Amino acid sequence: MNADRLDTLFQALADPTRRAVLARLSSGPATAGALADPFDMALPSFMQHLKRLEDSGLIETTKTGRTRTCALKPGALSPVRGWMEEQRDLWEARLDGLEDYLEQLVNEEKP
Repeated sequence: MNADRLDTLFQALADPTRRAVLARLSSGPATAGALADPFDMALPSFMQHLKRLEDSGLIETTKTGRTRTCALKPGALSPVRGWMEEQRDLWEARLDGLEDYLEQLVNEEKP
């Protein structure tokens, strides 16, 4: 996994507005205006969030006339999922080792 790619994805996911946009897009494509409606910010500011999501590869946009439609990019979160699975495996192994060690200590203390 390219560390720069993973950094870009996590930076895009770090913002609650962008996570809310992704959650909304999980139910289907939407126009930029519809995505912006729930947020108390100027449209140019909101469009910067969409640009960050698009630049990170999480969404794709199409423009028809003056209407920009956004959709989730299939498989875009796969690198994040892969990294998280690696971390889970690592920590499960460490916790299993700790559990074994603690059991050993308890068994040594028993008469």
